[in-house]
Amino acid sequence: MARPLPPPPPPPPSAATTTRPPSPPQPVAEPTAVPPEPIRDTAIASASLDELNRSSPLKPAFFEYDSSELTSEAQQVLNGNAGVLKKFASWTVTIEGHCDERGTAEYNLALGERRAVTTRAYLISLGIAADRLRTVSYGKEFPFEPGHEESAYSKNRRAHFVVTAK
Repeated sequence: MARPLPPPPPPPPSAATTTRPPSPPQPVAEPTAVPPEPIRDTAIASASLDELNRSSPLKPAFFEYDSSELTSEAQQVLNGNAGVLKKFASWTVTIEGHCDERGTAEYNLALGERRAVTTRAYLISLGIAADRLRTVSYGKEFPFEPGHEESAYSKNRRAHFVVTAK
């Protein structure tokens, strides 16, 4: 009678045969916003008014349909603009009130004026001198975005900034 063969050796440990419990999933880091590029003071200070207004550090504030109330997003934009205006304290700015094409010319001129005045008042409340801020309304006369749909309308309901003196 032949002797039975000894059992084979156990397989080496591997990932498939590991007996320890799997590690819990690791949390995924939330994406972080890229900070805005810092204002290049010397480039801005040396720019002509035309160059400055073509790539202005002053961003437009947008409004809801038929409204001159500042949204929280518009207030955030204006807070940033106030920082720029404090940094460049010699600038004089015209705030243009604009509307979309809906409504009469007269109505939109009045609405654009309310938007510009509201924007000016908010900047004054943030410490910008009133004599540095002028207002004008263009109503629906100079749209920034052509078109007859909401995507164009929403871009035309705005307070736009033009640096008029440095």
